[in-house]
Amino acid sequence: MADLRARVDRALEEFVDGEISELLALDPELSPVADQLRLSVTGGKRVRPAFCYWGWRAAGQPDTDAVVRAAAALELVHAAAIVHDDVIDCSPLRRGGPSAQERLGEALAIMVGDLLVVWAGQMFHASGLPRSFLGRVLPLWTAMGRELVAGECLELLRTGAEPDVGRSLTIVRFKTGSYTVERPLQIGAMLGGATAATLDALAAYARPLGEAFQLRDDLRGVFGDPARTGKSLLDDLAGRKPTALLALTLAEACELDRRRLRDLLAGPLAPDGAAEIREIMLRCKAPHRVRQMIDERADAARAALAGTRPPPEAADALTRLICEVTSDD
Repeated sequence: MADLRARVDRALEEFVDGEISELLALDPELSPVADQLRLSVTGGKRVRPAFCYWGWRAAGQPDTDAVVRAAAALELVHAAAIVHDDVIDCSPLRRGGPSAQERLGEALAIMVGDLLVVWAGQMFHASGLPRSFLGRVLPLWTAMGRELVAGECLELLRTGAEPDVGRSLTIVRFKTGSYTVERPLQIGAMLGGATAATLDALAAYARPLGEAFQLRDDLRGVFGDPARTGKSLLDDLAGRKPTALLALTLAEACELDRRRLRDLLAGPLAPDGAAEIREIMLRCKAPHRVRQMIDERADAARAALAGTRPPPEAADALTRLICEVTSDD
């Protein structure tokens, strides 16, 4: 896993260096934008490229630098999503430093995110894989983008509405699960010529795992260590994000806590108000229930993987990825 991340990092660095040179050749005044583009791609666990790569290997294909480059392109999709998400949420922090919109302002940050989307497509198609391979995954790439945008839109449409666990899980699946686990894994497998049966089995592994990934992220957004998450603990609560965590809290809290929670969410949220919300969540055991939901989905992914019978190295890697995207570490 560490070796794969290092190779993805090298592929991204080489690609970004070339694209930034082209950008600055247009006009040196674009230097602040170029700096932010580089920062936006720096860091992260490279989870999406890992799922794509091991989807390829699960289809029985050998290791190649070309598939690493194709997989690395998915990290640019993620970088774009982060930039746009921070604009939507007015988040001042990302990965422990100023977000793109904090550094450049909202308008330029949107442009940075847009260019990262363009770069993703360019890097994928310039990966060196045969054109026939790339062409057969175009519908999956398109579906990934459609679902990512749909999830973000649904979250915006549901923000401030009465929280509902079922609706929250729909948002989770589209906004994060699809482009983090399911589509990268399917793209890798289809690039590798996987059979329909293998694709179906991998989907059964990926769908619950993608939900588990976002449920864990929701927990970290409220109870995590900002030094590790790189984001403020106020963001999700102040933004009234329609998470399963919030929906479960409102469903399980006593009437007094429920009224107090609604009062706190009705106005501007200060750190002491956020601390009070966390206390209410803990009292009604909503975080424990979310953790149970994560564990249930991790178990479902393990069960699905057991029925796929991929090559041993791919099976081991996909098993390790379950732990990586669902553990509390």
